[in-house]
Amino acid sequence: MNTLDGKTDNQPPLADRIPPHAYFVGSAIFHYLGPSFAVLLFARVPVPGVAWLRIVSAALVFALWRRPWRAFLSAERRAQATMIALGGVFALMNYSFYKAIAALPLGTVAAIEFIGPVALALAGVRSRRNIVALGLTAAGVSLLTQVRFGGAPEAFFWAFANAGLFTAYIVLAHAVSRADPATSPIDRLGAAMIVAGVAISPLGLRDAAPALLDPIALGAGIAVGLSSSVIPYVFDQLAMARLPRATYALFVALLPATAVIIGVLVLRQMPTPVDIQGVALVAAGVALHRPAE
Repeated sequence: MNTLDGKTDNQPPLADRIPPHAYFVGSAIFHYLGPSFAVLLFARVPVPGVAWLRIVSAALVFALWRRPWRAFLSAERRAQATMIALGGVFALMNYSFYKAIAALPLGTVAAIEFIGPVALALAGVRSRRNIVALGLTAAGVSLLTQVRFGGAPEAFFWAFANAGLFTAYIVLAHAVSRADPATSPIDRLGAAMIVAGVAISPLGLRDAAPALLDPIALGAGIAVGLSSSVIPYVFDQLAMARLPRATYALFVALLPATAVIIGVLVLRQMPTPVDIQGVALVAAGVALHRPAE
């Protein structure tokens, strides 16, 4: 018999019956699908304004959907501090990310983004199999990156800043997912997103203001927020609650490959043969990896 929380008498909730790896795949798809649409929006709204629209629209969705301030107020101070820190990282990470993809191919920025997670995954390695898996994924990302600083030094600065912030996101989001058993991780995520909406306003509100009177730009900004900061981050929380941090960090290696594919489909950024080799190595590394004992 079904119950109101989605359980049957002898089964866990539906969300817990779905493998955590499936949530990660969903997150990987939306992680760059939304930003690819944001690149198209840059023609109507300046980059900081697009970042503001993404974060604030996501914060409004969480506010209406979950009322996350209740989880924040009921949490212990340490959990509250983690949510606040995650909100600050959300704001700066998305600002840096959009500044980078405004001038660099999506796949290149995604590959640079993986530098930090490699270190997190290495910290959790406990077997030769996982060392080989890390070697494969690092080699694949190296092929995908092909960093060339000439012509876009500022864009690469933002790309590497985003990489550091993305590493902080993994650490903090993993902590938020397990911070307070009495509340939902999605509610705690929503609280962090509201903090991010406040933090991003000094950076992007002025550039976003004209879009508030442009129905097309406003609608596109809301769509970017849903596909970039609601769906993938919710999936991340559902995955992180059940995956070791090092395992999740290695799975992030899927993101450069995903970015290349979405770059082709949405932005017509065609990969080179070297890019294809990099994607294959990343996929092989993720397939070989096993969680540490």
